Amino acid sequence: MNQDTQTLSPAPSWWMRLANPTRFMTFADRVIPWLAGLAAIVAAVGLWLGFSAPEDYQQGATVLIMFLHVPAAWLAMMCYSVMSLSALGTLVWRHPLADVSLRAAAPIGAAFTLLALVTGSLWGKPMWGTWWVWDARLTSVLVLLIIYLGLIALARAIEDPVQAAKPLAIMTLVGFINIPIIKFSVDWWNTLHQPASVSRFARPAMDAAFLYPLLVMALAYTLFFFTLHIMNMRNEILARRIRVLKLRQAGR
Repeated sequence: MNQDTQTLSPAPSWWMRLANPTRFMTFADRVIPWLAGLAAIVAAVGLWLGFSAPEDYQQGATVLIMFLHVPAAWLAMMCYSVMSLSALGTLVWRHPLADVSLRAAAPIGAAFTLLALVTGSLWGKPMWGTWWVWDARLTSVLVLLIIYLGLIALARAIEDPVQAAKPLAIMTLVGFINIPIIKFSVDWWNTLHQPASVSRFARPAMDAAFLYPLLVMALAYTLFFFTLHIMNMRNEILARRIRVLKLRQAGR
């Protein structure tokens, strides 16, 4: 009977298997080199395709900035979505590594958001004649960067990561309201920023010469994100282990 029960019982999902920090560390050591190598190869292909693309009839060679700017903007939002799922993992599912995932993703998301703002400014200068406008899309992305920095500051302000986990998760979920604002800002308000050209149910309003390099670069950015995310999670686990050892040595 016991054998039958063990046979019929569902196997734990992969994300619960990785709830053990030691098991996750082993997984990270195995997967990081492969992810990093794959990200480098895909990025090289994407850059080659991008720089081989023809000049735009209106924007000229400045259109090449798109292959760096657009994936960075996509990843800035995707990274925050990963953080929000991690926040739910902390508050709802009590996953042991959910808070680790949230903390690990925050600086990466801030970097992608900053890259999106900088490249967008470089792209906007020749197109709009100015480095910055208080456009709905640009302003909401700037707010996203501020949210990222605020969450990083909150995580560092509370020394004990266990005590910081719940307020950090709550603030992350509150900040998620900005993600749909960024996404639909070009539809809700009259902005200088162009509307979506790829994320449509119909055929993308972009020539294949630009679409394929853009999608390849987006894949490269995504692989790069997961590489850094897993590396940061590994570092966060090690930092927590070091903190526990120091507390034990101090006799607390």
